[in-house]
Amino acid sequence: MIDKYSYTRTIYFRDTDAAGVVYFANLLAICHEAYEAALGNSGIDLRSFFSNPTAAIPIVHASVDFYRPLFCGDRVRVWLHPQILTPSEFEITFEMTDEMTEASVEPDGKGRKVAQALTRHVCIEPTRRCRQELPDEIVAWLQSDRPEPNPEPTYPKQTTSNNPSSNS
Repeated sequence: MIDKYSYTRTIYFRDTDAAGVVYFANLLAICHEAYEAALGNSGIDLRSFFSNPTAAIPIVHASVDFYRPLFCGDRVRVWLHPQILTPSEFEITFEMTDEMTEASVEPDGKGRKVAQALTRHVCIEPTRRCRQELPDEIVAWLQSDRPEPNPEPTYPKQTTSNNPSSNS
């Protein structure tokens, strides 16, 4: 699976539940943030896209699997893998990896996998609520082989000096 898009995000206190870990629905919200960022970074006007009077693209299925807990302050990278299923339907697989430390980076250059989610989207005509073909701009986004610019994660600087006056 080719990594087409990624989005880096810090987990905030508001994302967590009473146990201090990310609440499952909030992980799906983070995936949607990544989806919106990928659309915007590809040149799609988000205001027009989400208020289009001739086409709506609701999510008709969503799932999420957790592999490691995520806590407030953790940094994750969300890798998006979109694919067309039919002329009116597509899905996005989201792979979340830990971007906290250099030690968490796997041989493929990604962090450890902490969760995976999937959303399935269907294009409809908003008034009649009938399926219709995906808009050209979404088809172009789904078929794009050009990865978006992807900033490298920043790792906390580790110092080894025992000199208290050292600021390096």
